[in-house]
Parts: sequence; structure tokens; C-alpha cells
Amino acid sequence: MSIQVLKPKFHVDECLEQIRECLEKGWTGLGFKTVEFEEQWKQFTGHKNAHFLNSATVGLHLAVEILKKENGWEEGDEIITTPITFVSTNHAILYEKLVPRFADIDEYLCLDPIDVEKKINDKTKAVMFVGYGGRVGQLDKIIEICKNHDLKLILDAAHMAGTRVNGVCPGTFEGVDVTVYSYQAVKNLPTADSGMICFENVGNDVICRKLTWLGINKDTYERSSDKGTYKWKYDVDYLGYKDHGNSIMAAIALVQLKYLDEDNIYRRKLAAYYDELFVENDRVQIIKAPYRDECSFHIYEVAVEDRDGLMQALNDADIYAGVHYRDNTEYDMYSYDYGKCPYAHKISQHIITLPLHLGLTMEDIKKIAGVVNVFTK
Repeated sequence: MSIQVLKPKFHVDECLEQIRECLEKGWTGLGFKTVEFEEQWKQFTGHKNAHFLNSATVGLHLAVEILKKENGWEEGDEIITTPITFVSTNHAILYEKLVPRFADIDEYLCLDPIDVEKKINDKTKAVMFVGYGGRVGQLDKIIEICKNHDLKLILDAAHMAGTRVNGVCPGTFEGVDVTVYSYQAVKNLPTADSGMICFENVGNDVICRKLTWLGINKDTYERSSDKGTYKWKYDVDYLGYKDHGNSIMAAIALVQLKYLDEDNIYRRKLAAYYDELFVENDRVQIIKAPYRDECSFHIYEVAVEDRDGLMQALNDADIYAGVHYRDNTEYDMYSYDYGKCPYAHKISQHIITLPLHLGLTMEDIKKIAGVVNVFTK
């Protein structure tokens, strides 16, 4: 049987039970389960505010848009960001006609605080920090830089569902203005697709809820009573979008959340076994993780000299790896900063994402690592 790089695990019967409740009630859209999941997520993470969305991508866009509007940023202002991420991170900045200004990465594949400080200029308004693979990186230093330079901080926590630092969710750290999570199909807390945006400022959360429902000041759930009566009159405060999540996705998320910590513990065990099997191979660079015992380990990656050759060797063994991610400055739309993040550019030619998911056994990890070790030695 082939081994895939990512594969979600759903608790099918429990998910179907939750979905059945939505269908029997006749409420599958915004409200009902979305409200319940928002409350559960706040309890799980410690966030004060949480709004359920149809994807993390729209969450990143909303984070940038609202911070721009509320702080008077102008077109052409800059947000410092990473080149090693999925393009939605940096597209969110372009959507608002701001400039992604790329800073280099550190050994954890997260933003390097030293280079971030070098990239700050008069146009810099914020920093977009990506918790790569669930790693917290040097987020504490980035927070300090943002405080010192009066910059907003957006945490792209797409990989960080369940990550903690000394028991605390990084998105709740003082100095983080907004955190965006992903519950996309293969994430640690999978649904078909959805996300969550958590603003520190309650006023921003209020604006966000209006923007995600076409700018309408009261959504249909708020306007419906327990007796079935419906208040039809509302106002439209903003030119908004259809970005909110729905109760079917929230129903799945409610089930998956119950198992998130347990699932992440198993991911850490798999990652630790990879580390053990690679530790004596100096041709395999293990990507380290600070606070390793609390990292979500959404993905596991190493760096090797011949990445493409290794991928072929794995394929020949019916093992399918991946690459997360290509240096974004190699894309035409971001090429203005090409060559300005040398470590990111170099490492992106060598990193390979090895299979890491709940369907794998320790024997699977041993098999995968065996192929890697044989090929690289």
C-alpha cells in the first residue's frame, strides 16, 4: 500500500451524528454549530474572540483589510513577511494593495528577527509571522520588535492548531493583534475547508463579523428567534463578503477538536522517531522545533542535497513526499525581492516534506527513513 505525505483522520460516526443534527434542525449555514464551535475554540485556546470562516485564506485577507482600515494604512505601505509559505499568506497582503516585504528565515523556517529588523522602514506597518509546520520559532523576539517599532503583528497559524508554549497558545501572547487558523482538509484539525480568525481587539472582531456577512449588521442567526420568527430589517454597514463558515463544517470541527491534543501527541511521537533515525546521518538536516514537546507538527521536513533525486527514490518505494514551500520570491509577482532572502532561497531548494499523519505506524516511519538514509549515504 502506498504511503501519502498527508492524510486526514475523521471520526466518521461522530461527525455524521453532528451533521445529522444540523440536517434535522434544518440549519446548515451560519449560526447554530458555528457559534458552538467558536465558543469551544475560545475555551481550548484562551482567545477572547473567535470567528469561524470558510477558509484561513479569507481570514488572512480580513486581518490585513481590517487592520489597514482601522489604522489608516495607505496603498503602498508594507508588511514584512516570509518567502517560505503558501502563497495565500502573501496574496492577502496584495489584495489590499500593500507590499509584501520579504525577510529571511531562521533555522526553524520561521522569520529571522535580525533580518526582520533590517527590513523595517518608514512604510512598514506590520509583520506577518507564519508558524511553519506548527513551530513557534522566535515569535517572542518578533513580538518585541513589533512593540519597539509600533507595528501590528498578524500570526498565520494555519499549521499551529494545538501548538503551545509552556501550556499557552502562542496566538494569545500579548502583542499578537490577530491570529488565523486553518481547518482545511489535511490540517491537524481537518474539515472539508474552514478557518478561524481571532482578533485581540473586540471592536475588530465586531467589524469582521459584519464584513464576512456582506457588511450586514445582523446575520440571519441573530435575526431568528427560538419560535421561528424572523426579523427581516437590517442595515448594511460595509461592502462585505460571503466569508463566514457554515454549520456543516463546524459540526465536523467540533468532533475533531475533541481529539486534537491526542492526535498531536501521536504526531510528535512520529516526528521524534524520524529524528532518532536521522540523527547519525550528517547528510540529512533535521529542521528543529523550539518547545518541541508542544509543537503541533503539522508537517515534518528535512533538507538534503539532492531533493528531487530523493523524491524519486521514495516514489520508487511507493512513498510520496512533498515540498513546502517554494521561495515565493521566485514567482513573478514577488520577484522584486528575489535574492534578498538568501537562506530561504537556498533551503527551499533542499527541503522535502516526509509523510506525517495519523494513519502511519512506527514501522512506516522506519521504512520511509530507511529509504532516505540509503539514498543520502
